[in-house]
Amino acid sequence: MTTMRERMLAGELYQADDPALSRDLERAAALSHRLNAADPTDHGLRRELLTELLGRFGEDSEIRPPFRCDYGYQTFVGARTFANFGLISLDVATVTIGDDVQIGPNVQLLTAWHPVEAGPRRDKWEAASPIVIGDNVWLGGGAIVLPGVTIGDNTVVGAGAVVTRDLPPNVVAVGNPARVIRKVEP
Repeated sequence: MTTMRERMLAGELYQADDPALSRDLERAAALSHRLNAADPTDHGLRRELLTELLGRFGEDSEIRPPFRCDYGYQTFVGARTFANFGLISLDVATVTIGDDVQIGPNVQLLTAWHPVEAGPRRDKWEAASPIVIGDNVWLGGGAIVLPGVTIGDNTVVGAGAVVTRDLPPNVVAVGNPARVIRKVEP
């Protein structure tokens, strides 16, 4: 018999009201609250809290509060990455952010999805698909990345874009849904 937590981590349909998942959510909420309430000039404390909260928090990276996540341990941030105010990482599945990534304000990385059929959705079933952000990517302010999306290295996503499908490396993509408008040199 598998637990709802095991089902979630395996990418299967699960119900989030599991006691183990509730404890994980509370842990992330408490650490996020401490991070978001911390003195903005206390870089050491902020780094300590992010290192405890996240699955990985790379060297010389910064996430400016407020920051929100579901679990924290499912978010992996590479080295020298910068996330501006208001990043949301709904990390029901893994969110992997590469090295040297620039994330504008109010970006949403959303791994969770719900069944289209009314019955399972009413019964509180949900699942998630991982998000992967390559190295040296720039996500413009207000961009939204949907479940299961991979964004290739050196790609730029315009402000307000909604990324519904994978984007290759070395392109600029804009719009809703995001579409490639040109290539860029790596």
